[in-house]
Amino acid sequence: MKLQRSLMRMALLFAMAVPVTVFATNGYQLIGVGSYQKGLAGAVTANPGSAMTAVTNPAGAARVGSRADFSLEAFMPDRSVDFTALGGGKAESAVDMYGVPAIGWTAPTSDGSDVYFGGGMYGTSGMGVDYGVTPGPVFPGPTDTLFDGYSSISFWQMAPVLAWNVDDKLSLGASLNIDYQSVALKQRFTDTSSPLPTTLQQIDLSRSASSFGLGLSLGVLYDPIPAMTLGFSYKSKQNFSDLEYQLAAGDITLNGNPFPAGTYTLDLDYPQQAAVGIAYRAGNKLTFSGDIKWINWSDTMGQLVINGPGGSIPYNSGWDDQTVFAIGINYDINDMFTIRGGYNYAESPIGPEDVANNLILPAVVESHYTIGGDYRINDHWDLAFHYMYVPENTVTSTDPQLPGAKISLSETSFGLNIGYRF
Repeated sequence: MKLQRSLMRMALLFAMAVPVTVFATNGYQLIGVGSYQKGLAGAVTANPGSAMTAVTNPAGAARVGSRADFSLEAFMPDRSVDFTALGGGKAESAVDMYGVPAIGWTAPTSDGSDVYFGGGMYGTSGMGVDYGVTPGPVFPGPTDTLFDGYSSISFWQMAPVLAWNVDDKLSLGASLNIDYQSVALKQRFTDTSSPLPTTLQQIDLSRSASSFGLGLSLGVLYDPIPAMTLGFSYKSKQNFSDLEYQLAAGDITLNGNPFPAGTYTLDLDYPQQAAVGIAYRAGNKLTFSGDIKWINWSDTMGQLVINGPGGSIPYNSGWDDQTVFAIGINYDINDMFTIRGGYNYAESPIGPEDVANNLILPAVVESHYTIGGDYRINDHWDLAFHYMYVPENTVTSTDPQLPGAKISLSETSFGLNIGYRF
């Protein structure tokens, strides 16, 4: 027990010390947390495998045994915004590597109990760009412009979980989601056609604000036959308190008209989602798994509203809901070494008609290819890894405001996971 407490303390301090601003992959949600989930491309609703299951299917906490997992992922996105079709330039985002830590653990509530308790702290979501000043579109007039933009959304989730093996076939679980987010946004177009540059459009929420949120996750695992597991999970909408920003006059400017100074708020919640999965064990070594997940982005990212002394400012980001398809293969080469692979696909939540309102939120990637594996060092320790490749996807604007503007994103990531079995 002393070792268990020491491991938890060390991992908690480590996770709190590492800032996380990532650019995630299904919208701004990671396809999986930790190397086990990433190696299977997120097809884990019916195939939990690690203590990170608290945030994907809480019922899995009763099936993975007594264990702790410590994960660190190097996430490497490439982002760009392109105005060349409008007579402007192309900007590549600075900062191309982020660290994404996560910890999780689960164990029976007492010796021999069918009830398990666990949880952890997980960096599950986020996005960010940093575009320096670049030539923007040439508007009729003529008006030459400069563009610059910045975004940073960090999302943490702590998820204490309780799970129960009802019998040999059925497991149930629930977790309380205690969430933290930090959000900073800035986008500006400046008119440079006159001797004195003039701000045409600006939303400057770059002094980061943070808030806490709450939600609930439920999960079920059921084995209709010994070789097959069916899974279901539901995560409620994560309701956050308003983000508050202290703005100067002109930090928000629309059509050349500056808004007054004061306290402005942004309501940004995290969407509800549901997933169904299946895992089939073809013998003792080979397991196939598949997931279908629905993410309700239209409810939380369909339209954002900033409220303040200057009134309400709607920001029509226009995100659509996503249906995510994931498949994974797990193969035990021997008692010590396992390899994995997977594929994850979801259509971009941002369509051509909404590119103009997502220049700093380019969450447009669709296909994800992953490989991974783990090595069992001894009866207690194992070491896992994963690699993910996400090819570039580009969406071209059909919005009359910025016809032909493009946003692009591609990603790679590599991660390590240390597991300890009690």
